[in-house]
This record gives sequence, structure tokens and C-alpha cells, in this order.
Amino acid sequence: MTILPVLVVDDEPDICELIALTLDRLGHKSQTAHTLLEAKEKLTQQRYALCLTDMRLPDGDGLELISFISKACPGTPVAMISAHGNMDTAIEALKRGAFDFLNKPIQLDELKALIQSAITLPASASDEDLQLIQQRLAGNSTAINQLRDTIIKVARSQAPVFIQGESGSGKEVCARTIHDLSSRKKAPFIAVNCGAIPSELVESEFFGHKKGSFTGADKDKMGLFASAHGGTLLLDEVADLPLAMQVKLLRAIQEKSIRPVGSNEEISIDVRILSATHKNLIELVKQGLFRNDLFYRINVIELFVPPLRERKEDIATIAAHILKKISATMQRGVFELSDDAVLKLQGYLFPGNIRELENTLERTIALCDHEYIESQHLIFQLGQPSPQDNSIAPDSIDRQATKHQPNESTTNADTPSDPSIKNPPRDGSLDDYLNDIERQEILATLDPCRWNKTETAKNLGNSFRTLRYRLKKLDIDE
Repeated sequence: MTILPVLVVDDEPDICELIALTLDRLGHKSQTAHTLLEAKEKLTQQRYALCLTDMRLPDGDGLELISFISKACPGTPVAMISAHGNMDTAIEALKRGAFDFLNKPIQLDELKALIQSAITLPASASDEDLQLIQQRLAGNSTAINQLRDTIIKVARSQAPVFIQGESGSGKEVCARTIHDLSSRKKAPFIAVNCGAIPSELVESEFFGHKKGSFTGADKDKMGLFASAHGGTLLLDEVADLPLAMQVKLLRAIQEKSIRPVGSNEEISIDVRILSATHKNLIELVKQGLFRNDLFYRINVIELFVPPLRERKEDIATIAAHILKKISATMQRGVFELSDDAVLKLQGYLFPGNIRELENTLERTIALCDHEYIESQHLIFQLGQPSPQDNSIAPDSIDRQATKHQPNESTTNADTPSDPSIKNPPRDGSLDDYLNDIERQEILATLDPCRWNKTETAKNLGNSFRTLRYRLKKLDIDE
């Protein structure tokens, strides 16, 4: 196999020599170009494994060269060498298609890591990668096809990616797929829910701490950044970070180094940052609740995950994948949806998106003894609109939900009589709430039956197998 050389574009001989020596130690040949014109000529004459370019060149700049490579040599990774502290230039380079960037003065370990990542990156996605992304992001709609194409492109970069989308739409799946298709796939992928960490512990969780740095710190702790070294760190619900932590996060990203709590030493880190939220960060910036400079830094590449209601044609395919997975878990035959059941699913808004679809199917299967699921078997969340009208607007969910809720004088076998259940809380997970209701109902039936599962299943109108599955699912001790 032919090993392609690396093209170094810089008008400073010392820089060219340093990079050439580093490449030689890694077993790679190099060529140099000292002007923009010379670089373009060499790029049109042969292929390169990587191009490293300085920002300032005698007859132009590195940004122009990056744009040229993106169009003329799309399979060639290119990295920008920028002056220390010139983050605006680095961000612009990434937006134009640069693989990564290096700050001057160049650190040898950073240079080695960049070169190694770039030269091991395949020129295009493999058949295995294409199969992986097809499985994780199923469907054939225009929206999902565009999303898959974008993920394949951004996976080749080291640029920070901001993933915007509603709750349950698959933001973490997209983030994990970016990691698994990247040159970092053999290194850790760590996802952290920023909103779930107490504000007083955020810095320690992110950067780690030294023993004795605060009350309760009885030993050294490695933070999330250090744990993700060489890999990818997903900052889920990044909008929930306290403002004080946003400043420290910005510094860590820009400097590519961290300082554990209680330590006087900086630690270099090599982490790709992905961030996600269902909130409108632009509005939060306007309100002063999220730093503009941090938003600018993490939003180099923006990825939008469409809600399920905007790609209803994908529901049948996604549902088939989910049913296959559930069937394997329950060790039952493969479940199948009737045409009417598919239409009913497509007529539902799914405010909880794919997560809600999965929960709906799981709930339906648990309470259904048939492998062939008809429309009447589908069990949707309480308080949501009836899936009868495909034209229901998203902003009418609350109005429609209220319309379909029974009044106090109405009796219905499927509607709990407890007033607290009629109006499920809006601030928590509705699926968790429904699971709690089901758990209470099963326990209320188990006790009179003295925990005889056969008799309990009969009284609940379920099969013994279904009851066993629900007991395991709901963590009810047998």
C-alpha cells in the first residue's frame, strides 16, 4: 500500500523543519510549499494524506486554501496552524471544512495527535460505517437522509458540533454515531447530562479534584475531560450549565487544558466536544443566561435532528427496528404492525419523539398477547391527543389533550379514578409517571393474590409471560 505524503504549507523554514522531523519520526514523508499558489499547484498534481497550512501566506491566507481543498480535494484532511489566541480564525477554518487546528507555538504532542488522527482517517465512509448509521438513524425521508449525510461529513472533522433537537429525537444517538465514525472511535465516548450535576460539584465532575481540596474529597478524582482524553465528550443539556462554569468550560476548550480543583498544574487534554440541548440557546444568549462566546465556540458546526412528526414516513421503519429489539429482549416471536396500526402511529404527534414511540410499542407489547398488533392494541400516553387526525398542529397539543380528557363525571375502565392521575405532572417524565401507575396497579393485585403470579395475571387480564416481563421491567421483586 502506497503511503501518501503530507503537504506542509508555511513560509517559515523553522516550522516546516519541525513538522517534517515529527512526520519522519512517525514514518511519514513530507513535502513543503511556501506560497498559496505553490500549494494549489502541488495539490492538483498529486494526492496527500494531510495538508497542514499556516494562516498567513505571502500571496494569500490559509482560509482560501482550505476552501480550495474542500472543493478540489474533498478527501484530503486539512488543518490550520493559527497564531496563539486567534480563535476566530480557527473557528472560521473549521466552518470551511478544516479537520482541526493548531495554535502557535506548536506543541509536539498536539502535533503528533493531530497527524495520527488525520492520516488514519479513511477517505470515505466504509460499507460497515454506512450500515451502522443506517441502523441507528433508520428511515428514508429527505430529512433523515440529509442528517445521515451531514453526520458522515462532520465525523471526519475534529470541530465542535452543536446538536439541536427536541427531547427524545435522538441527539445522543447522533453524537455517539459521530464518534463511532470518527478517527476517535477506539477512544472513550462519554456523555454527561449537565443539568443533572449539582452546581457546587460541576467543576469537580468536569475537571477532577485533588485529595483534600474540599470537604469530602478524600482521594484524587479524575474528571470527565480527563476520562474522555483522546475521545469525545458529549455535553448533553449544555444550556443548564451555571454561568460560572460556562467561563471555565470556555477556557478549557480554547486552551485544550484543564486544572483539577485544588491543583496548581495544568493538564493537556485532547477531547472533541459535542454539545446538545432541546432549548433555544440563541434566546438564552439574548436573555443573558448563556455566554455568547461559549455559544460561538461550541456551535462551529450545527446539527438539527428533526422531530418524528416531520418525518412520519419513517415511522413504519423505525417501529420495525424497535419491535425486533423488544422481541429479542422478551424472547418471543417477532412482532408485526398491521397497516391500520401503522396509520394510527403516523396520525399521532409523538411530542416525545422516538423515545415515546419506543415506550408506546413496549407498553403495547407488554399488555398484548398477540404477535400481530392491530390499531386497537396501541396504548398511548395519558393526556395526549387522540391519533385520529394527521393535521393536528404541534402547538395544539395541550388544547387537544384537554379536549380528550374525561370530565369528573365520566367513568372509563382505562382511565384511573385517582384525581392526581387525571392530570399528570408536566415537569417530569410522563413515561416514568405511567410506569409508577402501572406498578401500583400490579402491586395492588399481587397482594390480595398473595403474590401468586398465575392468579395475578388472570385478574389483570394478561398472560403469565407478560406479567413476568412487566415485573422485571418495573423492578418489582419476585
